[in-house]
Amino acid sequence: MTGLGLPAGVAHRTTGRRVDVEEPLRLGAGGRETAVAVQFLRECQSQGLDTRWRTADEEATYDLRMLRHLPPPVEHPDEGDELRDWRAGYAYGMLYHRRGPDFVSVMDRRNRPASARFTLDHPDLLAAFDILLAATPVDTLSPVHREALDLLAAERLALVTDGWAVALPPRLRRWPVPCTGI
Repeated sequence: MTGLGLPAGVAHRTTGRRVDVEEPLRLGAGGRETAVAVQFLRECQSQGLDTRWRTADEEATYDLRMLRHLPPPVEHPDEGDELRDWRAGYAYGMLYHRRGPDFVSVMDRRNRPASARFTLDHPDLLAAFDILLAATPVDTLSPVHREALDLLAAERLALVTDGWAVALPPRLRRWPVPCTGI
């Protein structure tokens, strides 16, 4: 982790509240590289940082719309409609989690106009969510945590790609003013 609590697996420069990622993020690569990139973007979102990054030109093996709550990539002249739609539809606070004593509350507004609210309060589910806040190899999870991962992935709250998994909802630490705006 860096001074702002960002994962060290992505080369970046921080200037005040702005983060510039130095190399294109390979969200379509799958596996560890993708899980770490998603974790990095999630933590930038969590800190409310202005994040500038590029994507590598590759097709994702999962539904990229799962990531539309994260800061979108900068515009690229040859990009496809999927990335343009991401930028056009992005809004701060589309997916986030809040912590309480022995529970996590998740708000998901990625599929407008519908929204969903989840409360993770079962100890095994909560433990799996906490583990998945870091990019994690699926084969290191216990059978109970794998079952919890399956539940989180089914609700699109965790990304599983090529044997790696990561939780998607950021914990928002900076709320816009007024906070009812999200």
